[in-house]
Amino acid sequence: MDIISEKLKLLTTEPGCYLMKNNDGKIIYVGKAKNLKRRVSSYFNREHTGKTKALVENIKDFEYIVTASEVESLLLEINLIKKYSPKYNIMLKDNKSYPYIELTKETYPRLIISRPRKIKNHKGKLFGPYPNANAARKTVELLNRIYPFRKCHTMPKKVCLYYHIGQCLGYCENNIPKEEISLMVNEVSSFLKGNYDEVRKKIKVLMKNAADKLNFERALEYKEMLEYIDKVLEKQKISLNDNVSRDVINYYVKNNYISFQVLHLKDGRINMRDGEVFPLIDDENDFVSYYVTSFYDKNDVPKEILVGENFDNELLQTALNTRVITPQKGLKKKLIDMAYENAKIVLDERFELIVRDEKRTFEANESLGKLVGIPNLKRIETFDNAHLFGTFTVSGMVVFENGKPNKREYRKYKITSGSKDDYHTMQEVIYRRYYRVLHDKLEKPDLIIVDGGIIQVNAAKEVLDSLYLDIPVLGLKKNDKHSTTALVSQDKEFEIDKTSDVFHLLTRIQDEVHRFTINYHKDIRSKGSLSSILDNVPGIGDKRKKQLLKKYKTITKLKELSVDELACDLPREVAVNLHEFLKQKDS
Repeated sequence: MDIISEKLKLLTTEPGCYLMKNNDGKIIYVGKAKNLKRRVSSYFNREHTGKTKALVENIKDFEYIVTASEVESLLLEINLIKKYSPKYNIMLKDNKSYPYIELTKETYPRLIISRPRKIKNHKGKLFGPYPNANAARKTVELLNRIYPFRKCHTMPKKVCLYYHIGQCLGYCENNIPKEEISLMVNEVSSFLKGNYDEVRKKIKVLMKNAADKLNFERALEYKEMLEYIDKVLEKQKISLNDNVSRDVINYYVKNNYISFQVLHLKDGRINMRDGEVFPLIDDENDFVSYYVTSFYDKNDVPKEILVGENFDNELLQTALNTRVITPQKGLKKKLIDMAYENAKIVLDERFELIVRDEKRTFEANESLGKLVGIPNLKRIETFDNAHLFGTFTVSGMVVFENGKPNKREYRKYKITSGSKDDYHTMQEVIYRRYYRVLHDKLEKPDLIIVDGGIIQVNAAKEVLDSLYLDIPVLGLKKNDKHSTTALVSQDKEFEIDKTSDVFHLLTRIQDEVHRFTINYHKDIRSKGSLSSILDNVPGIGDKRKKQLLKKYKTITKLKELSVDELACDLPREVAVNLHEFLKQKDS
């Protein structure tokens, strides 16, 4: 604290960014401030609770960067967080973009879910984005059942199942008038812009026709479609009746947590909302500015953003280069109030669940770090092996960050060395993983866990030493009932209390790596079986075999298909051969 005390005296009152470091000099938090001296000092001259307390306890040093303006500091903060991925900056790390609904620009268009890398100059017609991916999928399913757009990714030679059930016009065999296609495109475009009347009329006609033909099951399906439109997609009570695309943002704070709500308006109507809850470990106003700016770092900026009272409109307007206003009356004020009420409801409903989740994830991870002597434990990489009598040997790696799985970082390894024992299998996978980490300058874990005892720990450490990597490795020691009782390193054993959150965290990690690896192992075995089956079917050569393996992956999926469905990918004669061959395998 002496170093920190001396540095605090020298701090400037200018705007800028500060970087908090732990005992190893690793950056664990990045923040921005209008006044660096006042902000940074606030961490050390008052009492804190929750994650802020945990952060302060781990700060051993800091540095700062002075900027010319607060806007510059806000933009610099975002770039620094992206670069260092600090442990305590827990917001907005998922780079996955929101989905759009797309009408493809093809002679015979398809209606699909799309995540375009670039919106500008995209060939297809895009509607969205949709923060609720499930709602987007359900909407596409609904429209594809009503409108017979083309369903096949590549045009087959003959009509398939979709044609026979009335969900495709058979574009592969029939010459469909352009006017008919244009009519469908226009009606669906109108629907996705918020005009639901035409589609509702069409569904009512279909429902009546089904009922007249005594097809009550189909009539019920259409009735459920109408209910979905009425409940989820129907016009909102508040509509601005203009063609401006805008977002409405407000937030609510309680018990050191902050809840955000973003209402998305397209053509003057609310068509989607987005909401997130975070621990509040920074100044409220700065946290709000960071959230909004980061949100639009990965989403399209609308022409207008409506915000509540406590937003820095001038700062956001400059950073985002769009109009940011705080309405005082009228319908726009009602939208601001609606966003606030939604934020409050979400936090009130989720608060107990959030606290419980923090205890079993973040706090359990902190306790694990203290137990094994890693005070700033953030990233854990865990490995498991699977094989069948020495064949189809694979390994899986799962990643937990701050006590939660990060599935985007999971990796699968097909073992190529022919090793039949866990020791050499572990050596191969550890070498492949951490040679790649060094070569590609990937983030190194704070801890490696192997799903095995001291033998696998030794195998991993031997490889890491050869790569000159100093990463702690622990093994999961189990009893006769395959239950974890302790963590072991090369020179120490850590007993685990079975009633503790640490034990439950380790159990979740162990179960997850085992599940991930076993599923991959089953997939590899099935692919091996499928590959040999396809070799025996007349008309399937290497090219078709690769296409089928890539698309269907397992025998089970192929067995579920009819001849018509197989004919979407194969000539009909070959599809019949394959279907018959699969039936013989079952008999």
